[in-house]
Amino acid sequence: MTEPLPPVLLVGCGKMGGAMLSGWLERGLSRAVVVEPHGPAAAAFAGDPVVRVVATPEAIPAGFTPAAVVLAIKPQEADAALPAYARFAGPDTVFLSIMAGRTVAAIRRGVGEDAAVVRAMPNTPAAIRRGFTVACAGPGVTAAQRALCGALLAAVGEVAWVGKEELLDPVTAVSGGGPAYVFLLAEVMEAAAVEQGIPRDLARRMVRATVSGAGALLAASDEEAAELRRAVTSPKGTTERALAVLMAPDAWPALMSRAIAAATARARELAG
Repeated sequence: MTEPLPPVLLVGCGKMGGAMLSGWLERGLSRAVVVEPHGPAAAAFAGDPVVRVVATPEAIPAGFTPAAVVLAIKPQEADAALPAYARFAGPDTVFLSIMAGRTVAAIRRGVGEDAAVVRAMPNTPAAIRRGFTVACAGPGVTAAQRALCGALLAAVGEVAWVGKEELLDPVTAVSGGGPAYVFLLAEVMEAAAVEQGIPRDLARRMVRATVSGAGALLAASDEEAAELRRAVTSPKGTTERALAVLMAPDAWPALMSRAIAAATARARELAG
């Protein structure tokens, strides 16, 4: 039988923080304190016997010693928020940050220069336990702390580790923002279908099933995405005609490259 997860302090209970907390509870969480000033954000957990929701860090119960402090706030809030959690920095606690752009060094400036910090970038499919997270351990993180962070992240999906912190900026651009790009694809495909006379309800069903089905096929296949694309593309057929538009020099390949580069640059701008 899997042992319960040790006590966790969750700072921020927005969509991602809430998704992670739900995953931890499913996995078996011994105790959690959630700091969330906006009551409705954590309302779903208010009656859970394992979870204590407080509005400010000053209201954290005396004597509570978390094994992990999970930072799930906006990066723009970090400078003002982090010093309140410096009292938890010590050999028995690891800080796990899912803030975009905020470096290990910047987090340590807020909570203590000797703090053990792990940076991670999950994505929104975590809400259905299908997320993908890339993590990087900062200096001084022990094997046990890395394993704990891995377990917390694995509760909402797949986890990969990198040794270079700077890789988290393009990771943020690709997997962090990636669901939005897929949703945009579905959005514009649905609009294009309606333009061609397909009823909106049918267009919506058809596009959602096509996008999710193609994703499931990609996940289940060992073939490269390009091979799967070619398998759908009959010579001189309709798909080939559409791909000639989408793969033009100024179309999808160039646009996606520019989009990922722009998102990566923004992640670097958020670094403190």
